Amino acid sequence: MEINDLTPAEQRVWRAFSRGGTVDFRESDDPDPAGWGPERAVRGAVLRAALLNGPQQDGEIPALDVVGARITGRLDLQYATIDHPVRLRHCHFDEPPRCAAARLRELNLSESVLPGLVASSVHVDGALRMTRTRFDGVVRLGGAQVGGSLYLESARVDAPDAEEPVLQLNQASIGADLWAPGLRTRGQIRLNGAGVAGSVNLSDARLVHPEHAALDAETLSVEGDVRVRYAQVEGWVGLRGARIAGRLDLSYSRLSRPGESGLRASSCTVGELWLRGPAMEGTLNLRRTQTDVLFLEPAAVPDVVLLNGLVYASLMPHEPAEHRLPMLERDRDGYVPHSYEQLTGAYLRIGDEHAARFVQLAKQRRHRTTLPWYGRLWGVVQDATVGYGFRPLRAAAWLLSLLAVGSVVYGLHRPAPLKAGEAPDFNPVFYTLDLLVPVISFGQEGAFGPRGWYQWLSYVLVITGWILASAVVAGVSRSVSRQ
Repeated sequence: MEINDLTPAEQRVWRAFSRGGTVDFRESDDPDPAGWGPERAVRGAVLRAALLNGPQQDGEIPALDVVGARITGRLDLQYATIDHPVRLRHCHFDEPPRCAAARLRELNLSESVLPGLVASSVHVDGALRMTRTRFDGVVRLGGAQVGGSLYLESARVDAPDAEEPVLQLNQASIGADLWAPGLRTRGQIRLNGAGVAGSVNLSDARLVHPEHAALDAETLSVEGDVRVRYAQVEGWVGLRGARIAGRLDLSYSRLSRPGESGLRASSCTVGELWLRGPAMEGTLNLRRTQTDVLFLEPAAVPDVVLLNGLVYASLMPHEPAEHRLPMLERDRDGYVPHSYEQLTGAYLRIGDEHAARFVQLAKQRRHRTTLPWYGRLWGVVQDATVGYGFRPLRAAAWLLSLLAVGSVVYGLHRPAPLKAGEAPDFNPVFYTLDLLVPVISFGQEGAFGPRGWYQWLSYVLVITGWILASAVVAGVSRSVSRQ
């Protein structure tokens, strides 16, 4: 392109490029590019020519720094190697820029309006800035390599009719942070297989893709935190197989997908998982996920959960077992013994043995509902007598009550000796103990024989004693094996 083909606006850009100067075309606050005249129009081909073969001055660092221009035509930098910073802020693009497989020093499109961006496999040595940028089409950054941070705070990506994800960052590699608080999207964000050396911030974001994945980040790898606080998500969030070294914080966010999965975070490895605030409208799927700290408020648990295989070392905040058990009862997989053992272990690690026993008792009662009728019957006996071994004082209460009844009855109606002159002195207390305790003999039961309904009472005491003894042995065995 010859220099005499340039318009006055393009000449300003061309001359400023050699010394890295800024060209600001803004003369008013009119945000509508329809009102921008030719004095603010710059062809994409001119910007390309400047970046590839622009003038240079000794002792100066060239840079393309344009503010408030209307970029007409296509800015095509595909496969190019650009050694100069590219800053196109507050600009309006008629066509999506093309930077696929290009190598750039720095790219700044902040507060600009674009109909899309084609930058798959782009390599940016420094930061990629798109702060408060508005995209009215698909942003293709799949496989991008960004040496610094990717800034998308308060950006908007609006392409609800697109048949592909509107923000594509799958397999992208980001050397610092993915910084996108306040991001607004209509369509899917895809982060499958992406790697972030720093943290991901999507706090205060509004992600809308009803009935589909609003954020699909399977096998995402993050060395820092993932913060999605106070966000509003219409659609499901997919994090299956993600690896997050720091905290996955979904506190006070509203995830809405009634009747379907709201959060799919199965098979994840997370340093800390925080769920606080209102319960999501949808299913919480944490199958096979491992985390050191699970910060889960009871009020944040939705009506349906999937917790089979969830492993956590610490459960916060500390709540009574009565507040935690409803979560396990909402598991769509039904009775999951592993979930009860995890909750028991969390209480034991902080020394709350009472809550741990309460959870184990609830586990046995839930297990009883899965047994055949005879198993359920025996379970009711163990529950009523000794609380499955977790309520040992119940057995003592039963024994003392029956001992009192037997002692009073046989004290008032002494049974006749079986062999006159050979029987020991009758003692109603030890006679009743002989009937109740099958492993101890005081010589009373074999020496006296009650008659009539007193004999039937002795049968009841013998049978009850055996049942109590069996329940106690089963409960003690369960407690010993658990410890």
